[in-house]
Amino acid sequence: MGTRALALLGSVLVLVLFCGVNGASAHAALTGTDPQEGSVLKSAPRQVTLTFSESIGLFDDSFRVLDPENRRVRTGEPEHADGRADTAGVTLPRGLGDGTYTVAWRVVSADSHPVSGAFTFSVGKPSATRAPLPPTAGDPASSALYDIARYAAYSGLALLIGAVTFVLVCGFPGSVRRLLVTGWWILLGSTLALLLLRGPYERGTGPSGVLDPESLSDTLAGRPGIVLVARLALLAAVAFVPPRVPVRGLGAGRGVLVPGALFSVALAVTWAASEHASAGIQVPAAMVSSVLHLLAMAVWLGGLAALLAALHRPAEPVPPAVVTRFSRLALTSVVVLAVTGVYQSWRGLGSWDALTSTSYGRLLVVKVVLVALLLAGAAFSRRWTIRAATARTPAIVPAGRVAVPVTVPAPEGPASEESASEESTSEGSGSDGPAGDGAKGGPGADEYHRGLRRSVLAEVTIGILVLVITTMLTGTQPGRAATESADAAAVARRVTSRTTLVPFDVGTPGGHGRVQIELTPGQVGENSVQVVVFGSDGGLVTVPEVRLTFTQESQKVGPIDAEITDKGGYWTSDGLTLPLPGTWTMKVTVRTSDIDEVTVSKKVTID
Repeated sequence: MGTRALALLGSVLVLVLFCGVNGASAHAALTGTDPQEGSVLKSAPRQVTLTFSESIGLFDDSFRVLDPENRRVRTGEPEHADGRADTAGVTLPRGLGDGTYTVAWRVVSADSHPVSGAFTFSVGKPSATRAPLPPTAGDPASSALYDIARYAAYSGLALLIGAVTFVLVCGFPGSVRRLLVTGWWILLGSTLALLLLRGPYERGTGPSGVLDPESLSDTLAGRPGIVLVARLALLAAVAFVPPRVPVRGLGAGRGVLVPGALFSVALAVTWAASEHASAGIQVPAAMVSSVLHLLAMAVWLGGLAALLAALHRPAEPVPPAVVTRFSRLALTSVVVLAVTGVYQSWRGLGSWDALTSTSYGRLLVVKVVLVALLLAGAAFSRRWTIRAATARTPAIVPAGRVAVPVTVPAPEGPASEESASEESTSEGSGSDGPAGDGAKGGPGADEYHRGLRRSVLAEVTIGILVLVITTMLTGTQPGRAATESADAAAVARRVTSRTTLVPFDVGTPGGHGRVQIELTPGQVGENSVQVVVFGSDGGLVTVPEVRLTFTQESQKVGPIDAEITDKGGYWTSDGLTLPLPGTWTMKVTVRTSDIDEVTVSKKVTID
């Protein structure tokens, strides 16, 4: 391949390995918002800040703030709050009116997957009307096209690496070269598609933005874009390799084995550096495990496709020794897949419960079942291979050589397997004659050939399903991260205010209703209080006076006056301090006229 090509491959490998990979939890989880979701503020905030479980990337349009009339509020540029990479903030204009505001956001997590959501907060008091929560899932067309390109990229990788391995290690170039070129083109086309679609996919916009200069510039400046460009550079480097590298047995293939291995590893790194392995716990070990897992998958499944292509070319039969070599290679791949798969499952799941409680876990179960079926198919293929290798079948002659009708005895070891096909041929003048019958073989050889072809076809079919599930797994939030996200959401949903409805009736016509008392945060220490009164028709009413006290009889504390003041339709206080946890008795006195008032009680629990 040449010194320059090797230097390029090595440089790309180092670039991708150390391009911004850091420790975090795969898929960012929102851990907090300021203002808090659903909160009611006395005055308008000057900014909105989000906090995540890992570092995130921002867009120019990461925030959309809508007022109660569903009009977009003019905001500042999105930025990381206080310089922290795990935060996102945006400034708000002065003079926001009262009512409920909706905040929609969209960011990119450290493992390159977009994350989005929405929440509301109110200024003064909740408004009767509010903007509907906007969709945050992104454009379905862009997401679908991006997923299709990802499926194609995995398929192209498997075909390319599998075919390269089959040629170099198993020593049978033959018709496999066409499969190798097909894999290269599929991987090249899908990588270009991923690069163009990355911007619309991240921003949740339509496919029409694939050629937007600003979007492309942002993509090329980010780690996912750099990784895709590195992949294109790798594919461009091997484009200058002659399509027919001379390969004749294992010894002759060693001249290109090292650059071929380096090329395969570098390609695998471009996946590991932009997927789940690049974020979370134990990133260096996860990167190595991901690369080995991907290579083993490509060698096994891509090699199966190469073997199937070779078996469907009766004019160029496959010697049993080649199948035996691939069988040993597949067994090694399975061992690597098992070891790395167990580690990645532990890292991605975090607990046994995640197997059934998360989408990632359920997909992983499906993948395990499919791999088990694939192993069963491999067992059948190995059985046919052993029969073909031990039977006294006529030797198979490559094109351009003359067959000698010699039977091949059962191989006694790797050397016998590798030399079985070679011993059955000899150099000749190229004349026809025995070669025809020898190449075709007897009925026994045909039977073994058909059986092996059927079992390999079944393996390839299941392998395609494994590739589909694998691609889905890389785009699904890992079970560990999903659990962290659920815990963070539970913390976010933890009671940050306590709202109590207290019915009252002063005994006059229309003199009944309800008092709504909201304590924030409803915990030991300083609390703010907001009180509104609803009349008999359920609407807000204005009353001359409302008083509120808190008493804890068990500890003989109180009554503590909340000292609420009239704010023109509702009553508030910011100075209520509750010193102890437990059950408190709220006593609210409502005066509806100069002579009509009533005092009612309600229990409330303070943490």
